[in-house]
Amino acid sequence: MKRTLFAGAVLLFGVSISLTAGAPRAAAQGPAGSGASAAAQESSHSFNPINWIKKDPKDSPDAPRTRSDVEKKLTPGLQAQGLLPANTSVTDACTPFSTLEECLAALHASHNLSLSFICVRAASTGVHTSADVSGCKVADGDKPLGLAKTIHQLKPEGNSKQAAKDAEQQALSDLKGVGA
Repeated sequence: MKRTLFAGAVLLFGVSISLTAGAPRAAAQGPAGSGASAAAQESSHSFNPINWIKKDPKDSPDAPRTRSDVEKKLTPGLQAQGLLPANTSVTDACTPFSTLEECLAALHASHNLSLSFICVRAASTGVHTSADVSGCKVADGDKPLGLAKTIHQLKPEGNSKQAAKDAEQQALSDLKGVGA
């Protein structure tokens, strides 16, 4: 009986030593096994849930390669609505804006309220281009204002918040119309 107990203890000790000695090699492979890191680098799909939540800037309508495509699609429609002159593209009009949606909202606001788009663009972006802004109520070098504040500054007698909200809805509608 003692011999059986001793043999069992030696066997148990031997198994635990072999498992412990083999553990560092298995841990070096990682949780997915050998070659998983190479396969993960080849695949564009991430299994990290944090990456599923983050917005991919490549799919955004403001990404450089897609923004120009969206602008090309928008130009004829906006010219037909009278928001842009025939010789102006969305790319030319929206250069100072950080997002295309902001630019479209400014275009709609200026059209809806009969404001100069150059004045709206200068006030809402803070960027004064070579265009003449002397007739605008915008001081040179001002900080950029939100669209509602811009509208209020240029046309104080109206409901600037509602006008800005309407223009932003029209901008979203334009973007959806071209599939952006």
